[in-house]
Amino acid sequence: MSSLLAVDLGLKTGLALFAGDGRLIWYRSHNYGTTERLKRGVPDILDSIPDLTELVIEGGGNLANVWEKGAQRRGINLTRTSAEEWRLLFLYPREQRSGQDAKKHAGEMARKVIDWANTSRPTALRHDTAEAIMIGLWGLLHHGWLNALPKELQRK
Repeated sequence: MSSLLAVDLGLKTGLALFAGDGRLIWYRSHNYGTTERLKRGVPDILDSIPDLTELVIEGGGNLANVWEKGAQRRGINLTRTSAEEWRLLFLYPREQRSGQDAKKHAGEMARKVIDWANTSRPTALRHDTAEAIMIGLWGLLHHGWLNALPKELQRK
């Protein structure tokens, strides 16, 4: 079995882990506070997922390099995307007029992914975690782990 980890980069990092069948296993957020703490934390996260084969990250720069190095050391495939790229697939243009709007609508869709996966519902869903879920869904489609968006997630 393989799994895919999606990461919304930042010192406040959103994480979402998906199984090979495309189902969301878990999602969370972690506030590292500093780049040094992130550098120490990334190996623990990657090592805690023994069947991790794909890492999908949104963003670039120094924080992306930390994840990239960790993935390379473990032979994990890494794909970078941007908010503009994955949002195009899931959000209407009117839902992306501002970053605030895009985050709100990504959060709404992420809750649908949580329901579809029959994963425990959050009391509060941080925007970085919601975006990690959507980044992961984009990665599943991009890598062919899902052939199409499940009907429960399709917009009417």
